Amino acid sequence: MPIDLPVSWQEIHCLSKKLSSKLKASGQSWNTVIAVTRGGMVPACLVARDLDIRVIETVCVESYAHQDQSDAKILYAPENLGTGKGCLIVDDLSDTGNTFKALRKAYPDATYVCLHVKPQGKPLVDFYAEETTQDTWIYLPWEDQDFPPHIMERIGGHLA
Repeated sequence: MPIDLPVSWQEIHCLSKKLSSKLKASGQSWNTVIAVTRGGMVPACLVARDLDIRVIETVCVESYAHQDQSDAKILYAPENLGTGKGCLIVDDLSDTGNTFKALRKAYPDATYVCLHVKPQGKPLVDFYAEETTQDTWIYLPWEDQDFPPHIMERIGGHLA
């Protein structure tokens, strides 16, 4: 039976701070943050601010069609990033690892981070804030228009 995990805006902020703290403690530095659209955009902005990185790019990757997982397809990627050296690639979640697997082919020298990681996606992640079980379905606050009725009943119309 899948586990439901609705995440609030406040929790996103706290998880982003937790991730930033781990990145700072690593002693590494980056000059560019790359947000994986769409889920990585909010955490990427928060992490970039915490790390005082002003250059933010996006990569557009399609790996989900609703709750069905498929192979990741890169829809857009900047051409000026080379191998990704000095880049921090940020996403909300590494579930199966398909998104990061596709991006690692394009940017093998980047650092890959996310807020939530599941066991299948963990080998593709360099840093993460929180680990969940593979059968957990994470409901993120920017997706609330797509929540099923049982989640909407639990949290109301919008996450606080």
